[in-house]
Amino acid sequence: MQDSRIHEVIEKLTAAVEQWNVPIVTEMTRRQRDPFKVLIATVLSLRTKDDTTAGAAERLFAAAATAEQMLSLPVEKIAKLIFPVGFYRTKAANILEICRRLVEQYGGRVPDDLEELLAFKGVGRKTANLVVTLGYGKPGICVDTHVHRISNRLGYVRTKTPEQTEFALREKLPPQYWIIYNDLLVAFGQNLCKPLSPFCSKCPLNQLCDRAGVGRSR
Repeated sequence: MQDSRIHEVIEKLTAAVEQWNVPIVTEMTRRQRDPFKVLIATVLSLRTKDDTTAGAAERLFAAAATAEQMLSLPVEKIAKLIFPVGFYRTKAANILEICRRLVEQYGGRVPDDLEELLAFKGVGRKTANLVVTLGYGKPGICVDTHVHRISNRLGYVRTKTPEQTEFALREKLPPQYWIIYNDLLVAFGQNLCKPLSPFCSKCPLNQLCDRAGVGRSR
């Protein structure tokens, strides 16, 4: 795909995603922008389907909506509330450790700096970027498996890992698209641009895509 056509890609995806559900963390921030809830919900969402994440986040935040309140819960209680998210016991322990550090070092406030967030246990680049972008509305590029796969499939970048994709996108993606890029590609990847046998015949980007790495399609 020619780099100059990214504007057309974004325009077509923006129109297409109106018919699909947005990622659960994005849906939460549309109701209320809360960096703490973005952080914890994103931790819950890792390797977990959105429906499961939504239920777990609702139960957990009903019991504890701040870092201070979370510290009053035993780890077993948190694990029970967030079950059946993937690795729920590990995530429960990480959530408590995150909240302890937030209270002790930041007065309960979630930092808005990427490098500071990456120092927290259980927080990777995807989570940190979502906190910065969705929690604070600051520039950042969140790259998950959908964003990595589709950016390469389009031919917009040629990278081996999500981290490489993030840095490649920081170099070439126009700044006005940084925050929305993740939402668009996640919804697109969940509904049309599947990892295996994507729905190329129904794709609004059919004429723009290099289809790199695509063998069988529908």
